[in-house]
Amino acid sequence: MKSFQDELKTKVVAAAVAVIAAAGLGLSAPAHAWEPTKPVEFVVPAGTGGGADQMARLIQGIIVKNNLMKQTLVVTNKSGGAGAEGFMSVKEAKGDPHKIIITLSNLFTTPLATGVPFNWKDMTPVSMMALDQFVLWVNADKPYKTAKEYLDAVKAAGPNKFKMGGTGSKQEDQILTVGIEKATGTKFIYVPFQGGGAVAVQLVGGHVDSTVNNPIEAVAQWRAGKLRPLCVFDDTRMPYKAKVTDTQSWNDIATCKEAGVSTDYVMLRGIFAAPGISAEQLKFYVDLMNKVRATPEWKEAMENGAFNQTNMSGAEFTKWLTAAENLHRDLMKEAGFLAK
Repeated sequence: MKSFQDELKTKVVAAAVAVIAAAGLGLSAPAHAWEPTKPVEFVVPAGTGGGADQMARLIQGIIVKNNLMKQTLVVTNKSGGAGAEGFMSVKEAKGDPHKIIITLSNLFTTPLATGVPFNWKDMTPVSMMALDQFVLWVNADKPYKTAKEYLDAVKAAGPNKFKMGGTGSKQEDQILTVGIEKATGTKFIYVPFQGGGAVAVQLVGGHVDSTVNNPIEAVAQWRAGKLRPLCVFDDTRMPYKAKVTDTQSWNDIATCKEAGVSTDYVMLRGIFAAPGISAEQLKFYVDLMNKVRATPEWKEAMENGAFNQTNMSGAEFTKWLTAAENLHRDLMKEAGFLAK
C-alpha cells in the first residue's frame, strides 16, 4: 500500500509533467491554428458587376452569413491596367496573410499582353473555385435563333460590319472573338468595355450586335427577355436543367460545336494569396474556400450561373495553372496580342 508521501510524490510528478507539457518543454500542448487577426482585403482585378466581382461578393456574403471567419472580408475593385493594378498590389504584399485575390484569366492575359512585370507564380495559389463558361449572346429583338443563323449573317455582311462587345482588350473576350473569326471566316469590330455588367447593358441597348459574356453576367437580362443565348463555348452542354426563362434552361443552349463553330474556351475563377505566406496561413484559406463551396448558397449560385464546378488546390492546381498559361500564350501569339 502506498504511503501518504508516495501518493504526494506521484501527484507532484504528474503536476510537473503537466507544467512542462504546457510550456512546450517536453510534451507539446495543442497549438491553435492560424486565423486572420485583422480584416482581410479581397481584391477583384476587374470592374464592378462582372463575373469576378459577383463571385467575390458571393463568397463574402456566404462567409458572413455562415460565420466562417471571425474577421471581416473587404472586397476592393482594382481594375486598372486590365487588372494589373490588383495583381501588383498582391505581389507587393509579400508575407501579408491578410490580402487575397480572386482571379480570372487576365491572370495570364494581362502580363502577356502588356509586359507588366507579373506572373501567377508571384502569388500563392489557394483554390480553383470553378470554371466559368462563355456564351454567345444577341439582343432578343433580333431575328437570330441559332449561332449558325447569326454567324452566317455576319459573314454575309462582310468584314467589320457587326460589333462584338467584350470586357477589356487583348483579354478573354477578345481572344475568344478572334477564335470565332478564325473558325467561321468572319470579322467583327471588337468594342471593349470595363466589365461584364457594362457589356450586357450595351447589348440590351443595341450598341453592339453580340457578346461572349459569362452566364452570370447576362442571366438577369435573359430572364427578362432582353437577351438571347445562341451557344456555349464548351465540349458539352451545361448540365443545369431547371428552367431559367419560361421555356429554356441552361441545358437547352447548344454547344457552339453543334452550330459548326469549333472553338472552346473556359475561364478560371480562382483564389490566390500574397507570396511568402506560411503553410499554416495557406491552409486556413484552402479550408475556408472548401467551407464556402459546401454551403447551399454556393451550390445554388453555381446552378444559377451555370458554372463548370471543377475545383482543385495544391499540386493539382499548380499543374493546371502551368498548362493554362501555356495555352493562353499560344492563343495570344496566334492572335498577335503578345507584348512586343
